Amino acid sequence: MHDDLALGSMAPASFVKGISMEDLRNDAQRRQYAKADVYRLLSACYYEPEDAFLEEDVFGQLKQSLSVLSSERAADAQAMGACFRETSYEDLRIDYTRLFLGPFNIRSKPYGSVYLDGRNIVMGKSTMAVLALYREGGFHVAEAFAEMPDHVAVELEFLYLLNTRLGDGQLEISERNRLAALERSLLDEHLGQWIIAFTEAVKKGSCTDFYGKLADLTQRFILDAQREPAPLP
Repeated sequence: MHDDLALGSMAPASFVKGISMEDLRNDAQRRQYAKADVYRLLSACYYEPEDAFLEEDVFGQLKQSLSVLSSERAADAQAMGACFRETSYEDLRIDYTRLFLGPFNIRSKPYGSVYLDGRNIVMGKSTMAVLALYREGGFHVAEAFAEMPDHVAVELEFLYLLNTRLGDGQLEISERNRLAALERSLLDEHLGQWIIAFTEAVKKGSCTDFYGKLADLTQRFILDAQREPAPLP
């Protein structure tokens, strides 16, 4: 049985609440769930801005989860939230459209294949490889999802789901290694290969401080994750 991946409900208004950090006594488990939650919240930020970002306290949750992992990154989340609050929704949505939607001269296309397969290709070989990773993880892209499966938000969501499972203290070692290897593959062969080009394009093309800070935090967090030791075979 497969779980749906990349539902429209990835937007913050319908996003499943993260696990309370206060409820976790084991430090390793606490850090694992914190890492998962950062992926979840970064993924949500790559959807069109709306009231739910503040109603669901996306930036407060992001700061809390990052504080478990890095005080420096937590400060970045706080600054990002301040920029969101200080910018009108109209300006945020205009910037979002220019950056990610177009229809003309999209400044930072949010699809992995555009960067990995060349010539602005979508649904290329790298996309098929990402879909295979999703299937191996036990997930599939929901039919109702209107975006490409290698959209940055979807790849971040996949990392969230993998890390949530990895936080299960009862997980068998073989399954833990399998899931960790899937995470490493996504980071090293896909998202980690194009995240710098993508986020630099966002920073260059953004007209609001919010999207510049979101891109910077996303890049730093993904590169931090790549530098973590690879799982033992």
